Amino acid sequence: MEKNLEFPDLLRLIDERSTAFRAAVAAAPSLDAQVPTCPEWTLFDLVKHLGGGDRFWAAIVGAGPADGPPAEAVAARAALELPRESEALVAWLEESTQLLLDVLREAGPDAGCWAWWSALQTPRTSGGVARHRVQESAVHTYDALLAAGAPQPLPAEVTLDGVEEFLFTCVASTSAWPHKPATFDFHAAEGRSWRLTVDGDGARSARIPAPTAVAGEDSDAAGVSVHGTAGELILYLYDRIRAESLRVDGDAGLLDLLRAWEPEN
Repeated sequence: MEKNLEFPDLLRLIDERSTAFRAAVAAAPSLDAQVPTCPEWTLFDLVKHLGGGDRFWAAIVGAGPADGPPAEAVAARAALELPRESEALVAWLEESTQLLLDVLREAGPDAGCWAWWSALQTPRTSGGVARHRVQESAVHTYDALLAAGAPQPLPAEVTLDGVEEFLFTCVASTSAWPHKPATFDFHAAEGRSWRLTVDGDGARSARIPAPTAVAGEDSDAAGVSVHGTAGELILYLYDRIRAESLRVDGDAGLLDLLRAWEPEN
């Protein structure tokens, strides 16, 4: 069974994806360019979201265990003012990411902190924050490159961890599934697979053996199975591409129910 990325790798990938994000912003012809994958945002809005998120999570990790985010961090994010000049904006972005990395590095992977997700499968720790910020940085770098007219796929090292991170962090919940119990399988072409189970006890995911060309699907088939590269699966889970871009076996209507579900953490 493949191991999750180690904490130093998470910090490195945050740094690498943030560097790529800044390069896309610096090369963009206009900060007012629309972001196709976030249609209500301009590139400037995307910068504010990612850089503000770095600062917000730095304050959260720095505050330690808590029942909610620090009030001053919430106020600072709401009142955030950014420079409009490109060079100054890129410098602000770099400062934001460095602030987050410094706090994470000082805290180490096991320091407790508040987080919006359920602790069911992702710990509310600095390590959990770092793992999620890798994906936030990677997906928004994809968005920025697309807005700048230079789209690139997500890096393989990010995607192989990203499907599981999404299922464990963004989907896991103890809130009751309001429909008939169901299972969702996600099969990455790179050879990793996961099963998401939803029922009256909530939602939880686990790694499962990947289907083989000889055996095909397991006899214990899921209600719906989604096949694609790990990068495609992440883009689908983050609502960047539609299910029609992937191979879907079984009851595709279950995917619509999952997309519409808003469990409490």
